Amino acid sequence: MKVLITGGAGFLGSLLARELLKSGRLQGQDIQSILLADLIAPSHPELIQSPLVTSDVGPLLDRIPQLLKTEFDAVFHFASAVSGECEADFELGLRSNLDSTRQLLDGLRAQQIKTGAAPLFFFSSSVAVFGSDPLLPLPPVVTDNTLPTPQSSYGIQKFICEQLVADYTRKGYLDGRVARLMTVSVRPGRPNGAASSFLSGIVREPLAGVQTVCPVDPSTEVALASPQNTVKGILAVVNASREKFAGRTAINLPALTVTVAQMLEALETVAGKDVRALVKMEPNAAIAKIVGGWPARFDCQRTRDFGLTGDASYEDIIRQHMQLG
Repeated sequence: MKVLITGGAGFLGSLLARELLKSGRLQGQDIQSILLADLIAPSHPELIQSPLVTSDVGPLLDRIPQLLKTEFDAVFHFASAVSGECEADFELGLRSNLDSTRQLLDGLRAQQIKTGAAPLFFFSSSVAVFGSDPLLPLPPVVTDNTLPTPQSSYGIQKFICEQLVADYTRKGYLDGRVARLMTVSVRPGRPNGAASSFLSGIVREPLAGVQTVCPVDPSTEVALASPQNTVKGILAVVNASREKFAGRTAINLPALTVTVAQMLEALETVAGKDVRALVKMEPNAAIAKIVGGWPARFDCQRTRDFGLTGDASYEDIIRQHMQLG
């Protein structure tokens, strides 16, 4: 099986690639190769040293024609502009999230028409597809039947792509699987342009001895998942049979619901008061509005049917991050 991962040098893409290398199989077939496409080359030693892994560096929209000269059996599409970037630069969001996804889907459609085999396609969506519309207020708890009503450019772009994947799957051009990821915390590396970036920064930076800011009220509730639990959910979704996936609608991956105050309490419990003191409260109305509009509580039967559960506690998530170093 030949695998393509867009955004493959990012933290989720590279973590997924390492898990695929560890198992050596996907949907019961041996993995022959993994191509990581991103704006930068992968840096993790396991990926650099593996003879199965190659990389392609450059803007995805420009690179897709060259990438799809290879007939891939499975594509994981993580590459995208993030929430804050999409609000600040509308054209960037359209290019990075809509145009690149459409071109990728059309390339795979052409491949299916040529070979007769529908490739596996995983699309990484987001809880940002949910929001509170004046006529359809967001319920206190999101279920499988909650209608997405995104309230940001990023959320709208993700939901459009969900529907495109569903239709290409309906037409038989690909075997599309879409999962809505919770905010992943703790992300390694540096802060990015996502409105949710602080949900990693208020832990990652203090643990490194660096002062950081929290832009929202401590009472703000959020739905989080560790990187490891997120990848576990993705692999469960793509390794399931078409019948087990049950339809074409996106599945909500499991969440741990916590308040920002509870996150900071967990940081103090794990790392001490001096580390906790490195987090300063500096309200940012724009970020608070975006993050506050996302759902924080989920009760989804499909998620349970896959045997997926949220992380046990935020203290556990912090300790996982510290162990990974």
